[in-house]
Amino acid sequence: MGFFLETLFGGLMAGMLYSLIALGFVLIFKASGVFNFAQGAMVLFAALAMARFAEWIPRWTGLESKWLVNVLAFAVAVAVMIALAWAIERLVLGKLVNQEGVTLLMATLGITYFLDGFGQTLFGSDIYKIDVGLPKDPLFLFEKVFQGGVLINKEDLYAALIAAALVALLSLFFQKTATGRALRAVADDHQAAQSIGIPLNRIWVIVWSVAGFVALVAGIIWGSKLGVQFSLSLVALKALPVVILGGLTSIPGAIVGGLIIGVGEKLSEIYIGPMLGGGIEIWFAYVLALVFLLVRPQGLFGEKIIDRV
Repeated sequence: MGFFLETLFGGLMAGMLYSLIALGFVLIFKASGVFNFAQGAMVLFAALAMARFAEWIPRWTGLESKWLVNVLAFAVAVAVMIALAWAIERLVLGKLVNQEGVTLLMATLGITYFLDGFGQTLFGSDIYKIDVGLPKDPLFLFEKVFQGGVLINKEDLYAALIAAALVALLSLFFQKTATGRALRAVADDHQAAQSIGIPLNRIWVIVWSVAGFVALVAGIIWGSKLGVQFSLSLVALKALPVVILGGLTSIPGAIVGGLIIGVGEKLSEIYIGPMLGGGIEIWFAYVLALVFLLVRPQGLFGEKIIDRV
């Protein structure tokens, strides 16, 4: 039982991180109606910015306080992601207002490859380290209940709590603020939103900035765990099945979908993997997403689209 709980907790914590990345997809889709394939590249680009500025700031300023260096690096990385959002809106999305969804989709693919190449040019292609002070020592729970207790990685626990807090704040932002309601209106109909005075260009800058901030937090967490390397964008793509499972327009769906996939892949790898030769954790999420596309294409919490003729 103790080992099962360890696996379950590990899956839940991984699921919260998947949910955090999936939020970036949901945010962009809700505001522009397009599936943003660039979110994985944004996570990598943001993590590279954080890692490299954390190296460069002590050289430029002579600061020795790691905490202060991390705060400054984070602030500069946020500024970089906001500037990136502004550039994307001005140079790409602003030129494609009211275009077909497939046109916007291809634009995000172009942004993906640009960010991959530009990030390598700007920040380098080595493996970089992010150290924001997350504790890495293990934590033992329920020692009196189970022999040896339940082992939990403190870094995973703190990361999951940070992801959960950010998810909750973004949910409140969308539901309770005027800007959040404007974002939902823009997602429903670009032309109608413009006709009632909602500035489409400003809304897109805001939503890409928020998605960039989410990508930065996700990149810092994953970079702290795995190191900042170009395979990080592939890890971020694990959020694709999450949004398919939960629904492209649903923030609660991103949360539930992430938890289901996080727990499902861990349990299946441990209990079914030995019978199939292992490797289930690699493809479990994508097979589950394929099943949902066949059975319930709108996802668990997505809105079912009915066309009347």
